[in-house]
Amino acid sequence: MEEIFNRRSIRKFKDQDVEPEKIDRLLRAAMQAPSAGNQQPWEFIVVKDKEGLRRLSQVSPFSKPVADSGVTFVLLANGNELKISTAWEQDMGAAAENMLLEAVHLGLGGVWFGVATSNEVMENVSSLFRLPDHIKPFALISVGYPDGQKNEFVDRYKAEKVHEEKWQ
Repeated sequence: MEEIFNRRSIRKFKDQDVEPEKIDRLLRAAMQAPSAGNQQPWEFIVVKDKEGLRRLSQVSPFSKPVADSGVTFVLLANGNELKISTAWEQDMGAAAENMLLEAVHLGLGGVWFGVATSNEVMENVSSLFRLPDHIKPFALISVGYPDGQKNEFVDRYKAEKVHEEKWQ
């Protein structure tokens, strides 16, 4: 539970590679996510090359920190794997959160950049990687060793957001 409470969005990374065994753990964590009908639609592109990270950092006005990450994962949904066509974003969101929590557990920092929230950004990612039509870009998860930022507890609980038995 500590990872849940301490996780923060880390956007500044040291110039340090993320070890292959940690990349493997992050991918394994993502693939352990719950999935509607057990469809597991996820596919991942792992980008570590500095030039690849630089190009990927340009797909959105918000994705600039990608360039300095140790690794960025491109989370994709395979439309050919969907048993429940309306649930792919929920499946992918669970995979993304698992990845971010495992990053904290491994002493890394991470940040989630939305892709499926913008048709333009989805098209940019699809074009950059020459994705086939049945592959849907969902998000970028940039990970690395934090540089100046920390994964530390910030209390976000708000009692007024909790409603008992009915809407108040």
